Amino acid sequence: MKNINGTEEFNQLSNNNAVYVQFSANWCGPCKRLTKTIEAIEDTQSDITFVKVDVDQNRDLAQQFGVRGIPRVVLLSNGDQVGEFTGLKTESELKEIFEKSFK
Repeated sequence: MKNINGTEEFNQLSNNNAVYVQFSANWCGPCKRLTKTIEAIEDTQSDITFVKVDVDQNRDLAQQFGVRGIPRVVLLSNGDQVGEFTGLKTESELKEIFEKSFK
């Protein structure tokens, strides 16, 4: 999963076909657990770009997407938001979300 540093870098990646954006923070335990789950399945989802945004370092992006709690995930397809969730998910739940969001 690629760490995003700034709005410009985010904008370059956000227009890809399928983008998983995880808003998180280094101090957030649930964020670390979700990252481990994503890392376990990332290789099987080659058509999805996985990125992580640190809310402490990128407050403008967090505000733009209305992040109120973390981990917060936003799914983008060609720049348009096609899904979102807050909190932890299992591998099977994530795969189901990807199938529904990135048809």
